[in-house]
Amino acid sequence: MRPQFQNKEYFSALSIAGSDPSGGAGVQMDLKTFSMTGVWGMAVITALTAQNAAKVTGSWPIEPKIVKTQIQTVFEDMTPGAVKTGMLANSRIIKAVDKALPTTIPLVVDPVMVSTSGYRLLDEDAVRDIRETLTPRAHLITPNIPEAEILAKMTISCEEEMLIAGKNIIDLGAQQVIIKGGHGTGNEAIDLLIRKNDVSRFTHARLPYDVHGSGCAFSAAITGYIAQGFDDTHACEKAKELISNGIKHAISGTSGFKMIQPLYR
Repeated sequence: MRPQFQNKEYFSALSIAGSDPSGGAGVQMDLKTFSMTGVWGMAVITALTAQNAAKVTGSWPIEPKIVKTQIQTVFEDMTPGAVKTGMLANSRIIKAVDKALPTTIPLVVDPVMVSTSGYRLLDEDAVRDIRETLTPRAHLITPNIPEAEILAKMTISCEEEMLIAGKNIIDLGAQQVIIKGGHGTGNEAIDLLIRKNDVSRFTHARLPYDVHGSGCAFSAAITGYIAQGFDDTHACEKAKELISNGIKHAISGTSGFKMIQPLYR
């Protein structure tokens, strides 16, 4: 959908996620990535955090009523072509998002559960609500391998098990799932886009380091391309190319930990 700005049309996308003051993940990274895909980016904040590329030292969820009001107020004036969710902090926020979001707009769910540094971002009740409330609404859900293991309730050690896990997640109600292979092994990072009746495979050379914000950026890129009307396979393919390039040219602060750079061309 294209909102009007002073008689000009622009595509737009909405991120519903936590704030990362380092700019390496969360809504800050989503907005940068939306811009790179060519859409007007909007953001609803679900939590404030204290974090950088190396660690998360604190997280403070926003009141669910405030999250709901943010979403409703955005939709009073703008209709995004697609919406993505990232860190949703707790069960009450997940329920507020579910109630506030229209069901007619494609929803990309990034089931953020644990930070790259290992900080737990969701409790068990919230994980259950991701599985039972948001996953059935998902146009596309974008777990990494550890997240797919939690959602599918199984261990993943190979590409065949990624496929089985994807089918299990679709059985929860998602229209499709792309399982990211960054936590896998081998010389190639393999992502599988899994639907009920077909599978698409995306590969890129595996780089020997972890990158803060790569999952946020990948799901945001997919959302941005879907918002413009790209079909899902093409949106994932373009997102893979953009984010792989951003990982290749990652930057780092004094900690030495790397952050994705999707602004690189």
